[in-house]
Order: sequence, then C-alpha cells, then structure tokens
Amino acid sequence: MKIIVLGAGLVGGPMTTDLAKDKNFEVTVADINQESLDRLTNPAIRKIRKDLSVRENVTDLVKDQDMVVNAVPGFMGFRTLKTIIEAGKNAVDIAFFPEDPFLLDDLAKEKGVTAVMDFGVAPGMSNVLIGYADHLLDETLNATIYVGGLPKVREWPYEYKAVFSPVDVIEEYTRPARYVENGHLVIREALSDPEFHLFPGIGTLQSFNSDGLRSLVDTIKCPNMKEKTLRYPGHIDIMAILRETGFFSKEEIEINGTKIAPLDFTAKLLFPKWKLKKGEEDITVMRVTIEGKKDNKLLRYNYDLFDQFDTVTETHSMARTTGYTATVGARMIAEELYNRKGISVPEFIGKKPECVQYLLKGLAERGVIYKETITTLE
Repeated sequence: MKIIVLGAGLVGGPMTTDLAKDKNFEVTVADINQESLDRLTNPAIRKIRKDLSVRENVTDLVKDQDMVVNAVPGFMGFRTLKTIIEAGKNAVDIAFFPEDPFLLDDLAKEKGVTAVMDFGVAPGMSNVLIGYADHLLDETLNATIYVGGLPKVREWPYEYKAVFSPVDVIEEYTRPARYVENGHLVIREALSDPEFHLFPGIGTLQSFNSDGLRSLVDTIKCPNMKEKTLRYPGHIDIMAILRETGFFSKEEIEINGTKIAPLDFTAKLLFPKWKLKKGEEDITVMRVTIEGKKDNKLLRYNYDLFDQFDTVTETHSMARTTGYTATVGARMIAEELYNRKGISVPEFIGKKPECVQYLLKGLAERGVIYKETITTLE
C-alpha cells in the first residue's frame, strides 16, 4: 500500500519513520522545509520537497497514493483535507483545524472515502476513550480531560517549550473554550478557571480552559464535559498578559509607516525561545475520567497516560503520543478493521471495542501505555 505523509515536522517526521518500518507500506513524505526532510534518514522513505499550501501540489502528490496522513499546520488543514478527499483518498488527519470537519462529510461519502479527524492524543485518544466508555455505560454523567505536553526541565521565563506547531499553541490561548455544564453549552475565554493538580512523579501542574472537546460537544450525550490544558504554574499568567496586551492579535497595526500583525512580531521573538533544542526532553501527561451508570451502579473509568522523550530514537513524547495514534490508526484503516465512509471523529471509533483494543495494543507496542482503572462509586 502506498501512503504519503503531508508534513515532516515535529510530529510528521516520526510518523513517517514509524510507517516506514512496516513492510506493507511504501512511504512518501512531502514538506517545503528541506531541513525537516533531511532529518529522515531511512533510505526506504521517498522524500519530496513541495509547498503544501498550493492545492495543485497536494492533488499531484496524492493522486497515486492509497492513503494520506495530513500533518500540515492547522490553518492549512481544512483545505488540504478537502483536496485529499476530492482525490478519493482515505485519510488520517492530525491538522486539528478550527473548521467544522462535517462540512466535508457529504463529499467524503460521495467519493467513498474513510477520513478520520483529530486522530492524535487530545483530541484523539481522549475522544476514543470517552466514546468507548460511553458505549459501555447505560448513561454517561461526567467526562473530563486534563492533558499537556511539557518540557521535562522547566526554564524561566515561560516554563514551556512548544512540542508541536507553535502557531497552533497560540490558537489554544486565543480561541474561546467550549464545555458542557448541566446539559448546557458554556463558552469561556481560553486560559480561564485555573486549577492546581498534583501528578505523582511530576509535581504540581496548573490547568486552564481550552477548546479541546472539539466534536465531543455534539456527538456524546453527557451533561457535564470539560477539557483543560496542563502547564507548569506561572505560564498561564504570562500568556494571559501577552494576549490581553494584543501580542497575539492578527489585525495589522502601523509602526513608523510599516504595517505588521502583532502575532507575526510575537512569533519572531517567542518561537525561537520555545524551540526544543537537540537532546532536550519532553513529557506528555493526560488523565481522562468518565463517570456514569451501568446496571444501576455508578462507575468511574480512569485512563492515565505518562509518556517521556525516547532517548534511544530521540523521538519527542508529543510526536510519539500524537503521531503513533495516527500511524496505528492508518494501519487499522488499511486492514479494514475500520471502514466507515465519510468523516469520522475519534469517538466514533471508540464505539467499536475491537478498534479500541487494536489502538491500545499498537500504542503499547510503541511504549505509549494507557493505564485503565475502573472503580465502583457509592
């Protein structure tokens, strides 16, 4: 099977390497950044330098492929996926774009395409696990997600390094957060309602509202659902100050006769300081909790993930937890274990226990382990 990865960045590169280990795949990767392509040293990988923001380039790249993994930045994600679907290719998407993916559902069904959205760690496995527990329960009452990708070593002043596209990180700090409370949709500003949490082996982390529920708001019947992002204490206040001052604004301002978007200026200064240097390690922390009723009993499902930088392969944890979810998912589709036509969000896959077990097994084989705890509550 021919498979192409669009994007060879922090996550796209490791995904390409993982897929190339499979003798059943003939793997191609495309990116405009030659440096990103050069980091991939497996001679079995076909590397193509192309500007993926150009629709015709994407069409040309995917026309001879059997499956596509879309790993472009979020602002390019929707139109790139649309082009992939128009070409009639099955797809796994981790672009995490802000548009409604179901706008492409009719097109995908017309083309006979299986396209799985948001197939990373969160959104991604968080949705899968909520969908799985919801499928098992008679009634789902509460669902919470706490998740964060962090540098292993904290450094002043930001207490943070970007473990995926920095542009998409800023989006988390500016896009209003949606959650469900007492059966009603609530919209709050990002970075709001901070909480402290103690994680064994890590210490105290701080969470804030972010728009990570994504499709769960519409697909899961649950009166209380919330997703919050985890950071080291102190980071939230700094980001809130920058946002409220206007440093994240995309509206151009004039300085000495030159027009510039404040976000472009901020990115130029900030992103180099957020870049993980060679050898710097990261961690991924996630806790998904679902509570509900089954046979008149109140049950709690807990799924805990703690993953670290792989020192042997020098693969970042966020690339492992996000990317390997997508590559295992691609294998699942290739084997036709999951073949629903149209747009699928991860919780749809969670409704199929055999798919959930396939994903958990494939991730565990790559060292990404979700610890399940089921508790009967009083």
